[in-house]
Amino acid sequence: MERLQKAIANSGYTSRRKAEELIVKGRVKVNNEIVTELGTKVKNSDSIEIDGVKLNKEEKEYYLLYKPRGVISSTDDEKGRKTVIDLIDTESRIYPVGRLDYDTTGLLLLTNDGDFANMLMHPSNEIDKVYYAKVEGILKGEHIKQLERGVLVDGVKTSKAKVKLKKVDKKQKNSYVELTIHEGKNHQVKKMFEAIGFNVLKLSRERVAFLTLDGLTSGEYRPLKPKEIKQIYALVNK
Repeated sequence: MERLQKAIANSGYTSRRKAEELIVKGRVKVNNEIVTELGTKVKNSDSIEIDGVKLNKEEKEYYLLYKPRGVISSTDDEKGRKTVIDLIDTESRIYPVGRLDYDTTGLLLLTNDGDFANMLMHPSNEIDKVYYAKVEGILKGEHIKQLERGVLVDGVKTSKAKVKLKKVDKKQKNSYVELTIHEGKNHQVKKMFEAIGFNVLKLSRERVAFLTLDGLTSGEYRPLKPKEIKQIYALVNK
């Protein structure tokens, strides 16, 4: 027996959080009966339908993508723009783990494993997300300390961060900064710099946990190795 929202997430249909929304909205049936109560337990043999379509369990798939600029981190787009799903050759219903902005490049994980996605995104698991930012203006020690301590983003203080000033271009008046955070709020890195008075010109995510973009060029992807998946679970379970 397992919770209905977990069963939906494990099927690869969507994340657990989205599954909860579908249940509450009355869009989910179990054995031909609408279920709206979160936490309802289901058996492996139970029939689950979402919007009239029966749920089929898929083999778990895990991908690491080097996201290019100008691609949407979503499963579809109302405006018909290219999404990260378009870049990966699979018939499975995968979705991105978190998101990168339209103009942000770098490492993005995609999967149909809801538990895995939820584990990576939850800030309490303190999974490192490392970004490299080109920032307009010259950062000083006081600015770095502000970012490290946490700044207000949408009225909430961010968690402590690791900040390294990698390079300063005094002629162009730009700074190049490596920022390590555990959270993943919308536009978080850009808003963190805005909070201390700086505009991000370019942004790339270089690493998630121990995973990097090594061996990939923009637009390329690879499946995660079974050993890497086990390592991530081990990292969280510590």
